[in-house]
Formats: sequence, C-alpha cells, structure tokens
Amino acid sequence: MFMIPSHCRHYLLIICTLLLLGGCASSLPPNTSSPKSYALQDTADTRIGKGYNAQKKDHSEESGFFLLTNGLDAFTARALLAQGAERSIDAQYYMIHNDLTGNLFGEQLIKAADRGIRVRILIDDMDLEKRDESLSALAAHPNIGLRVFNPFSRNALRSSQFITGFGSVTRRMHNKSFTVDNQATIVGGRNIGNEYFEADPTLAFADLDILAIGPVVKEVSASFDQYWNSDMSYPIALLRPDLVNENAIEKGRRRLAEYHSQKLVTEYLQSLSNSRLANTIRNNKVVFHWGKAQVLADNPKKLQSYTINPAHTLSFQIKPFLEGLEREFLIFSPYFVPGKAGTKFLADLSKSGVRVRILTNSLASTDVGIVHAGYAKYRSSLLRAGVELYEMSKVLSKEQRKEKKGDSGSLKASLHAKSFVFDRKQVFVGSLNLDPRSIIENTEIGIIVNSPEVADTMANGFDYITKTMAFRLDLQTDEEGMEFISWHGIEDDEERVWTTDPHTGFWRRFAIGLMTLLPIESQL
Repeated sequence: MFMIPSHCRHYLLIICTLLLLGGCASSLPPNTSSPKSYALQDTADTRIGKGYNAQKKDHSEESGFFLLTNGLDAFTARALLAQGAERSIDAQYYMIHNDLTGNLFGEQLIKAADRGIRVRILIDDMDLEKRDESLSALAAHPNIGLRVFNPFSRNALRSSQFITGFGSVTRRMHNKSFTVDNQATIVGGRNIGNEYFEADPTLAFADLDILAIGPVVKEVSASFDQYWNSDMSYPIALLRPDLVNENAIEKGRRRLAEYHSQKLVTEYLQSLSNSRLANTIRNNKVVFHWGKAQVLADNPKKLQSYTINPAHTLSFQIKPFLEGLEREFLIFSPYFVPGKAGTKFLADLSKSGVRVRILTNSLASTDVGIVHAGYAKYRSSLLRAGVELYEMSKVLSKEQRKEKKGDSGSLKASLHAKSFVFDRKQVFVGSLNLDPRSIIENTEIGIIVNSPEVADTMANGFDYITKTMAFRLDLQTDEEGMEFISWHGIEDDEERVWTTDPHTGFWRRFAIGLMTLLPIESQL
C-alpha cells in the first residue's frame, strides 16, 4: 500500500484546504439581470459642452488636450470637473484607495449625485478587500451606481482564489478614465490614491494624465459602456445583498464629514487651491492643444479568453504607430519587461536608424521588485543594440524636495507614467505598461494624439527627467572582455558613476538576481 511520507502530509493538507476553499472561487451569483445603461448623448448644452463649442473654433474635427503632469493639478482637474458636472460622471479605475485623496474623490462624487447628477463608478476588485461596506454605502445613493469588475467570490479566501482561479482572477481591469457629461475626460496612468496626487510625504510618483475635450471623449465613453455592461461587471448589491441599506449613505456622509475635519485634509485642500492649474483657471489662461485623436482600448472580453480577436486588443491597435516610426521613439514605462520579441523589435528599430530612448524605474525606485527582475536580464541586449536606457533615481535633489514640499531626505521618487512619443508628432497617454501583464493579461486604455505641440511638451519632459532625476545606463567591457553595466547620474549636485544598481544593498540585488531565474515572466 502506498504511504504518504509524514513530512509531506502537512503540506498536502494545506494544499487540499486551499483547493477546497478555492472551490468557491467561481461561486459568484448570476449576473443576468443587471440593467444596462449608456453614456448620455444630449449634453452639448451643458457648461462643459458650451465651453468646448466656444473653444473649438476651427477645430471641428479635432479634440483639445491639456497635459496633467503635476499631481496637484491632476486632482484639481478631477475635482473641478466633478463640481461642474450637470448630467453625468463616469469613473473607471483599477484602484481607488481608502486614503485622503480617495475619500475626497468619493466626497466629490456624492456631492455631484446630491445635485441630481448620474454617477457610475466601475472599480476593479484587486484593491477592494474588506471594503464592501463603504462601497455599499456609496451605492445606496439613488443617483450612484457602483459596479465591481471581475470580482472575487465573497464566499472564499482571496488567497485561495489566486491559486484555484489562476488565469481568471489574476487577470485585471487596469483601465483609468474619468468622464463628465460625455464632454470632457481624463485618461492616463493615475489611480486614485495619495501617491498619485502629491498627498503622500514619503513618495512622489512621476505620472501623467491627459485632459481631453471634443470628439475623442465619446470614444472613451463607448469603451466605458462596454465595461459597464459586461457580464464581468457586478453591482456591489449583487455581491453583498446583506449590506443593502438605504440609510447607509447617511452613515457614509457622517464618516466623510469627520474625516474632512482633520488637519491634513485642510492642508491638502489648501495645496489644491494654490495649484498651478487652479491659478491658471483663475487667470483664464488654460490653453488646449488641438489635434485628431483616437482611443485605443482592450475589449473587456479579453479577460475571459486568450484567443480573443486580436483586433479587439490595444496591443494590436497600437502596432501601426510602432511600425510607422522613422526617427525617434520615446518610452515612459514604470514596469518594463520587453521579453525576447520586444527586445528584438526595439533592437531592430535602433539598428534601422530610429533613436530609441526608454525611461523606466531603477531597482531603488521601483515599487514592484519582481518586475525589475524581469526587465534586468534584457538591459545588456538593448544597450548592445544602441537603445538608450534611463532608470529613475529614487533620490530627489534639495530643490526638487522643496518643490514637492517633502521632508528633507524622506521623499522617494518613482516613475508611474505610461506614455510614448512617436517621432515627436504623435503621443500615446494611457494605462499601458510595456510588460506581458499589460499586453496579455490585463485590460488597458489610452489615447493617441496627433499633435506636435503635445509631443514636444512630452519629449521635453523626458529630457528634463532623464537629465535631473534618472541614471543613464552604459554598457562597458573590462580588461578581460567581460561586459558590465554602469549607471551615470547626479548625487549632491555632482556627477557620479555606479557599477551596481544605485542606492541598493547586496541582499536586495541578490534576491532580484534569483528572481530572474524564475519562469514567471508572463505574469510580470
């Protein structure tokens, strides 16, 4: 008779328990009766709609764009749009944190709903553990609809579902958009959380959104409707009927009022009122750049099958822009794992005469070390082919810390923008990282803008960051013919060269080195 060794029984018991618990991973309630709804179309007479008509003049076929490079500006823009809404607000996010900016964002949505505005909130379930009660309180408002995308079962441990639901719950909606009255939209790299809006004194994300008005807004709304009406989009009341309570919204209001009275909230609101965008609006100096544009977005069905029609994926839709490059390609990607095929494409592009420059996170600045492990093994091949690599430094200069109002030495910088510049003619701004998770596993959205002015602004931003806040990587050969990478940067206002990943210790580099050996690149 076959006997299981005693030292294996404990682990077998754990595995069996996880499988039993995870058996409920697919035990979601039927989602067949959720009402469908769509973006409102008759909104040209709203304040934002009239503003667009006044702005467009000779730009009838074009959309207007305003880059939101500053965290305070990015939150200010969302708040002002919410305050100016007259018909509808559609918010789609991968994460909305339960922190200062997350609460202020929720408060703006409630105030809009109180004015009679229809509010639709669509959130991926990745960051919502133990938050069903607060979500249900929001959804209790008669003018707010809240849906959770690709939800975990509420009848099983999430940890077990990651095992038994691998390939389903591990695929997430990474889209980020905020659309008001179907007349103005904000699309880009920012989730809703302190680190994205300069409300975290210990972390500054270098991020980017784009505010758009004009025809392209309806394309963003059409994508939102696809996700909202998907069978993977669950009303929170369907997931947690036990929390349905018409009085819950009042409890939520009281909690927000108490939160709003805190000193840190008052200080942040003052910062918003003094932001560059707020001052620009007060002085009536908002200048939109105009150009034709199109939305690139994954179909939500991508999360249900790996064999979806390629034409319905963002990675397929962006190919013509990549293949049309002639002179220069700039990449902002915080999580950059090109893989063998991507490395070959970029190397061939460089060898063909296109200048390829990439800005990503260093090992010190990244917030996801295992992704850095997936990237690090391709650095030498890229550098050898003439691709220029830059890695974000986590250390800001004294002047930058002062500008960010962080405590001396405490503020960490990290890249989070996901954008490309094509030949300084076109740009892509969105949620797409150049890694297998974004391209294959998750869904994404972005806007292609045909505007040399916007492209120049972003290219100048790339130049500024790479000169002042990043390391330039260089491939060198020692006396024995062995290649090694060196990092060139500025520290304490002096140029310096490192021969190992800057601002990291031996054990962190050792751990990342081990991770490079793991066969997990498809999940990075």
